[in-house]
Amino acid sequence: MKREFNEWFTNFKDNIASYDYYVDFHKVYRNVDGIKVELNILNSLVASTNIREDFIKLINKYPEVLKCIPILIAIRLKEIKILEDEEEYIYSFKKNNYSIEKYADFMGKIGLFELLEKRLVSNLIDYVMGVETGLDSNGRKNRGGHLMENLVEKYIKKAGFIKDESYFKEMYIKEIQKKWKVDLSKISNKGKMEKRFDFVIKTQNQIYIIETNFYNSKGSKLNETARSYKTIAMEVEEIKGITFVWFTDGKGWLNAKNNLEETFDVMEHIYNINDIKDGIIEKVFI
Repeated sequence: MKREFNEWFTNFKDNIASYDYYVDFHKVYRNVDGIKVELNILNSLVASTNIREDFIKLINKYPEVLKCIPILIAIRLKEIKILEDEEEYIYSFKKNNYSIEKYADFMGKIGLFELLEKRLVSNLIDYVMGVETGLDSNGRKNRGGHLMENLVEKYIKKAGFIKDESYFKEMYIKEIQKKWKVDLSKISNKGKMEKRFDFVIKTQNQIYIIETNFYNSKGSKLNETARSYKTIAMEVEEIKGITFVWFTDGKGWLNAKNNLEETFDVMEHIYNINDIKDGIIEKVFI
């Protein structure tokens, strides 16, 4: 029975976030633990009345402390570029490339000396814990993608498929071709494009290549994704033994609804979370 797009679309979800979506605290703790000793040494500068000289003495004695400076300004890079008076300085915090006095200039001009000497923070470990928590929020986009993957994988397993036996994660086109001796040149631009699929399910008679995503916010990428998957679906129709399946959801599609509908109209195997919960995997992957 032919499905009606608007009815299908009304079942799209606002959110699928789990508890560990917002902050990966285990990662935060690991990152802080990695520089805890250096931060404790640097804590000796808190409320210093002669902070520049104290900093120079401290770095001369404990040069390894420099490695924890970037995270104090919420940067993970080991090099920080500064343009001053039309001259570029590249401060290395992995291996000193300037004098300690020059690093003291950096600390003063970027505002860290003021932060410490005025005791605006009392403990750098607590401070960095907060910085790391804030930075980790940037990882939500990646975790959001994995949320949909995890949901789909749960139902793949529930349908009886076994990892690395009947279903496989993150397989490239060349890996699929090599494992099952199939020709996917039609979807790889004759081998010029190397695409990776989120899942591949192998049944007795068919290979299912699967993409998953969830969009809870709008963006230009959605239109591009819809067009790209529409093309793949049409190309796969010409390859015997291969079926392309797309699981997608999320109210982010509201602003790209027309493009999604175009793909829906030509793609037989496009499903949302509601379809998954209704057992579509058991019905399709046979």
